[in-house]
Amino acid sequence: MELEFHENLIARIDELMARQDRVLVAIDGCCGAGKTTLAAALAAHYRCNVIHMDDFFLRPEQRTPQRYTEPGGNVDYERFFEEVLLPLKAGKTFSYRPFDCKTFTLAPGVAVMPGRLTIIEGSYSLHPYFGEPYDLKIFLSVDEELQRRRILARPAHLHGRFFGEWIPMENRYFREFAIREKCGIVR
Repeated sequence: MELEFHENLIARIDELMARQDRVLVAIDGCCGAGKTTLAAALAAHYRCNVIHMDDFFLRPEQRTPQRYTEPGGNVDYERFFEEVLLPLKAGKTFSYRPFDCKTFTLAPGVAVMPGRLTIIEGSYSLHPYFGEPYDLKIFLSVDEELQRRRILARPAHLHGRFFGEWIPMENRYFREFAIREKCGIVR
């Protein structure tokens, strides 16, 4: 099943690359569903850029009660749009500043030269604020028990935040913006 999924996905990306100069793919979905793993496999296969939505966590001054009431509001979608999507769609070299979870600041810029294929990986990569920039939209889900096991394999100090905060926020974003339903590939 996994092999068939990967083969079908590669065929779909190859079709897009045969028709277009540049292809932009988004991988959104549930915590623990395999988004980062899939992006890494595609990057190894295509030698392409991968940009992680985890690099766009909110800075401390953005973490307000009002912001957290927005579906999908717990990611800096404005900065992602300005620093990544706009120059990427224009085919220009750009840099973005990843959020550093240890210092709660923005790290030095990472330079990116657009290639034929770019993967945007992570929850909130399909936020409606971005419009429709993607050539292919992928949604990965996971059953609750497997998700729980995968989350418990992550650092213990984050478990409470995953189960009590982040997963409920993701689920609200998926529901309110019908993210799964907008994707061409769902697994």
